[in-house]
Amino acid sequence: MSMNRSFSARLLALSATACLAAACTIGSSAQVLHHSNKPKKVSPTDPLAGVTSKQPDKELFDKAMTALKKGKYDVARLDLQALLTTYPESEYQMRAKLAVGDSWYKEGGAAALQQAEAEYKDFITFFPNQPEAAEAQMKVGDIYYQQMEKPDRDPTNADRAEQEYRLMIQQYPDSTLIPRAKQRLREVQEVLAQRQYTIGSFYATHENWPASIARLQTLTDAYPLFSKSDLALMQLGDNYAAEANIASRMNIKPVERERLIAAYDDRAADCYAKVVTRYPMAPHVEDAREKLIALGRPVPEPNQTQLAESEAEEQSRANIKLKDRAILLVKHGPSTLQAARVGEPLMTPAKTVTAPEVSKENIAIFNSAIGKPGGEAPAAAASAGVANGTAAPRTGDAAVPNPTEGAPGGTGVGVEILNPNGNAVDNSSGNSSTGAAPPAAAAPPAGGGTDNGTPAAAGDNFGLNPVGPANTAPLPPVEKPAEAQNQVNDVKGGAAGAAQVQTGTPAPGKKPKKNPKVKTDQSSESSSANKKKKGLEKLNPF
Repeated sequence: MSMNRSFSARLLALSATACLAAACTIGSSAQVLHHSNKPKKVSPTDPLAGVTSKQPDKELFDKAMTALKKGKYDVARLDLQALLTTYPESEYQMRAKLAVGDSWYKEGGAAALQQAEAEYKDFITFFPNQPEAAEAQMKVGDIYYQQMEKPDRDPTNADRAEQEYRLMIQQYPDSTLIPRAKQRLREVQEVLAQRQYTIGSFYATHENWPASIARLQTLTDAYPLFSKSDLALMQLGDNYAAEANIASRMNIKPVERERLIAAYDDRAADCYAKVVTRYPMAPHVEDAREKLIALGRPVPEPNQTQLAESEAEEQSRANIKLKDRAILLVKHGPSTLQAARVGEPLMTPAKTVTAPEVSKENIAIFNSAIGKPGGEAPAAAASAGVANGTAAPRTGDAAVPNPTEGAPGGTGVGVEILNPNGNAVDNSSGNSSTGAAPPAAAAPPAGGGTDNGTPAAAGDNFGLNPVGPANTAPLPPVEKPAEAQNQVNDVKGGAAGAAQVQTGTPAPGKKPKKNPKVKTDQSSESSSANKKKKGLEKLNPF
């Protein structure tokens, strides 16, 4: 009995162990089946990262990616180039080509970034329809974004970054990188707009109104999302108001002056009204309202859509803190914290307004005010009119001599005619340079003279009609001036001494003296020859 019981107990233990092992096996297999049904996660940057393969091209690609993560960019490029040349049919060709550009991009530096741009451009050329082409174009824009200078420095990199981001958004509108590209484009346009605003404000402080208007007009047309657009429009309106002030001091008819002032006031009012309607939540909108009231113009009211857009733009901007200002002092690139996070950036380049265009526009405004379409500038026309005698000179203008009248001390037109007697005759007044009237000219021979090509005689004044008064009676001879008295020097010896000094002859009763040597006082001269030598200096022959 006891042996049967022990055997039964062992049998039960074995059966329990077998059941437990079977249960564990079933659970593990179910767990394996459960995990096998889950989809594998795919890396957005490397779609083949989760693929396990023992193929040599896969192992070479993984080795290059490991070296790239560790910062061994040269090793990574060698492995990638080996993959591209050894396995031209590999499915890793596209990712390897893009990874070569990434290795240069992560290495940094001007030369490396230039090489990275070339690699990305090659990738876009070879794989234009792949989703990774949008990534390559995005990184080309990032290359120039990283090299942007501050607004007061060279804007070349900022301009290129704007072009590359626009190209990426236009060529790949379905890419998942579009929101990031638009935000980068807003930040780049913030930097470019700040540059235009700084230059326009500088010209305004120097009262160069056409140059300031050109910069600010370009800014407001090209970058509507600029954080200081309200200030730019206010400055633009103030520039037109300054030109209206200049027009109020012009010496023109009162009616024309009023029309000219009204034309500039209209332009200033348009700028102030745009601040009220386009940026109603901006900090300087109340200043714009006051300017409109001062000009006597109606103040517009923004609609609900304009209010919502302006509020969203202002709330999306980050506040600049003291820490940000301290970082900006040592940071190489510009600050883009105040760039808007919402709104569509301008995708087409706006027309650049230049200062000569603004000056031509001012001339057109002036001509329209005085009722003269086209023509030359008012200042030039007035100066030309005063100079040629067709317009009366204004107050403060210098007197302009009339070329038809002889100016004192010379001829009226600067032309001299030489007569046979050798005297220069003033053709404008008829008087010779010696003050005598020219001799009366004889009648020209019939059919002769200079009109028909035959030379005139010398007595005919070379064929020119004499110019002078109608009275041709000869003038009385010029009186000879009285002779000057002899100079008498006040010296000792009276008249004899004076005669001796004037003529150089000795006075009577005295013998002429030889020219004695003139003795000069050389005591004040600094010369070693006049000094007596002392002591050992006597032995020095020099």
